[in-house]
Amino acid sequence: MPASRRTVRAAGLSPAAVAPARLRVGVVGAGRVGSVLGAALSAAGHDVVAAAGVSTGSAERAARLLPGVPLLHTDEVVAASDLVVLAVPDDTLPGLVAGLAETGVWRAGQLTFHTSGAHGLAVLAPAEEAGVLPLALHPAMTFTGAPEDADRLAGAPFGVTSRPLHRAVAETLVLEMGGEPFFVAEEDRRLYHAALVTGANHLVTLVAEAADLLRTAGVDDPARVLGPLLTAALDNGLRRGDRGLTGPVSRGDVGTVSDHLETLTERAPASVAAYVAMAQRTTQRALSAGRLKRHEGAPLLDLLRTARVDDTAGSR
Repeated sequence: MPASRRTVRAAGLSPAAVAPARLRVGVVGAGRVGSVLGAALSAAGHDVVAAAGVSTGSAERAARLLPGVPLLHTDEVVAASDLVVLAVPDDTLPGLVAGLAETGVWRAGQLTFHTSGAHGLAVLAPAEEAGVLPLALHPAMTFTGAPEDADRLAGAPFGVTSRPLHRAVAETLVLEMGGEPFFVAEEDRRLYHAALVTGANHLVTLVAEAADLLRTAGVDDPARVLGPLLTAALDNGLRRGDRGLTGPVSRGDVGTVSDHLETLTERAPASVAAYVAMAQRTTQRALSAGRLKRHEGAPLLDLLRTARVDDTAGSR
């Protein structure tokens, strides 16, 4: 039996809905994520029948990744679909789901999943009350709108939240899209998302910050310098955790850290607060992991506490 037919049967849909070998898919939010997932579902044999996207960028991505799929109003997309993909910003999702419920467009037997990492199933309650099977399928991958986004989906982990009865449906859909499912409990969804934001989004900020400081220091090609170093540091962190830490904090070099703070205050004052915050957290983790002895870490924390106070006072 094709995977798509197994998905429909597992969802408990009516015999009429089971008859086709594939699901009619509607994508609400044909942006960087929605268009890629829609293309993946199409490649798995489903029929993407409609999409909704308001921006010019969404229209262009839909034309490239979902050729021939009409762009319709959101309620029309939902009405036309067996499976509705909700790929909209986190803060937009609650109002969207509730607003669609108020129009009465949700219908019993439909499936829907949202792609938000921050939300679980609670946000889909208005649709579930109408008889829709709710799923939260979050690709733990960054999408920038570039052509390589479609390739990044292959093997990407998906954070799955579902009712126990529907877990097989959720996992099947993820596998059909080329991803690898792992389960996240409803009550852990926010912490899960905060972890990913800390790792991915803040990493981009750190890399850009380091590159800016190198340019200020006269380095014309920061990427050439940072590429090998950051690749090695990421590998160390993933494989060894806190044991992979190197640098002045791990050695308890208070003098070096003090010099950094003095230089940053003079040459790049906007970077002082971030340096202090990261050095403070790095010191705390090094102490907890036994990389620093207490008598080595205490002077660092004292220095960083003083620097934070001075930096705050200087910004007023």
